[in-house]
Amino acid sequence: MAETIHRPGLDAQGFIEREGSLARVPHVFRPVVAAARDRLLDGFGARLHSAYLYGSVPRGTARVGRSDLDLLVALREEPADADREAVRVLGESLDKEFSQIDGVGTLLYGRDRLLSDLERYDLAWFVACLCTPLLGDDLAEYLPRYRPDSLLARETNGDLALRLPRWRERIAGAGDSEDALRPLVRFMSRHLVRTGFTLVMPRWNGWTSDLREMAEAFGTYYPQRAAQLRGAAEYGREPVGDPDVLRSYVDDLGPWLAEEYARVHGAKAPRPDGP
Repeated sequence: MAETIHRPGLDAQGFIEREGSLARVPHVFRPVVAAARDRLLDGFGARLHSAYLYGSVPRGTARVGRSDLDLLVALREEPADADREAVRVLGESLDKEFSQIDGVGTLLYGRDRLLSDLERYDLAWFVACLCTPLLGDDLAEYLPRYRPDSLLARETNGDLALRLPRWRERIAGAGDSEDALRPLVRFMSRHLVRTGFTLVMPRWNGWTSDLREMAEAFGTYYPQRAAQLRGAAEYGREPVGDPDVLRSYVDDLGPWLAEEYARVHGAKAPRPDGP
């Protein structure tokens, strides 16, 4: 009888386990989290349905001065431009005040969108499996459990082909300075590694948010591209402001990955506001 391989990130029934918890937040980052919680309450009050942490801080793997603080905010109604400006200002103030973090990223959505059928295998999965409750009524209570299958792969990262033209525009508009290019390298590196991982996720049959582990899982099935994804995983952790890296992403690795993803899993269902 073939040995059953127990992959990380799954429970005994094969569902993706929710990662992260407030208990795992490193002590040095707790003042940042407390300030974010208080300012979200002050800024949105009764309009705030819930708020979440995600990323390295609630996983307990954040690095002082290197990691960003990632937040997801759910409002009781669809956010307006003023709300988006409010979270931008909040992020800038936290980043300026706390040297422990290197930037703040905040996703902002209305509750109804997060619970919609269209987002069931994308944003809803993200909340249910990758987000740690910080404030309010946890939306995961209204969501199903998820397996690492092809439907999840398609709906989470099956839109890379649509993103690449926008990436090229961002690169062209960023200028040549290392300070301007470094954030793009970090963002695009992480996105490509996660896309590469979810391409093979159903075959690998597990879940991880560790960039290096994602790249290794990918390399098991695509050895001819393994070195590229391992390199992207390192740039996702230690980015460089190198235009050649960005060009390789939008001219080679990205287009290949988008084509292979569509062949294996199909294209993500269209969103009204695009990818």
